[in-house]
Amino acid sequence: MAYPLWLQNFISVYSELGTDNLSSLEHIYHPQVEFLDPIHRVEGFEHLLAYFRQLYTQVSSCDFKIEEVIVADSQAAIYWTMTYRHKQLNGGEAITVEGHSRLKARDNKVIYHRDYIDIGAMLYEHIPLIGGVIKMIKRRAAN
Repeated sequence: MAYPLWLQNFISVYSELGTDNLSSLEHIYHPQVEFLDPIHRVEGFEHLLAYFRQLYTQVSSCDFKIEEVIVADSQAAIYWTMTYRHKQLNGGEAITVEGHSRLKARDNKVIYHRDYIDIGAMLYEHIPLIGGVIKMIKRRAAN
């Protein structure tokens, strides 16, 4: 299936995204973008770029593998696997977490981006002391 141009661009940029090319986000996000993840809500491209710059200062690598895409008109759901290395988490070793994003486009750019991700698996489980508690809570909840 051929994806709309805005979605092709989004996938292409995220496939190559790193600390050295964050300016490429300008090609995929609308100036009035609204971005939400489990921790933050950011409005406007300049604020989004500042948020990403701050996030990427702590990671030594971050890669996205697109697993599935569902698209309808100017909306899409993207299911992905993210693998990243953070200087202060998991001893600097790779952390892999699955998530998905809901996207809406306007003027051939993403105007709405919401990430759905298990923040415990992404962050809290890899913090000394807290990580053990979070993992124990998850195990107990599963039984």
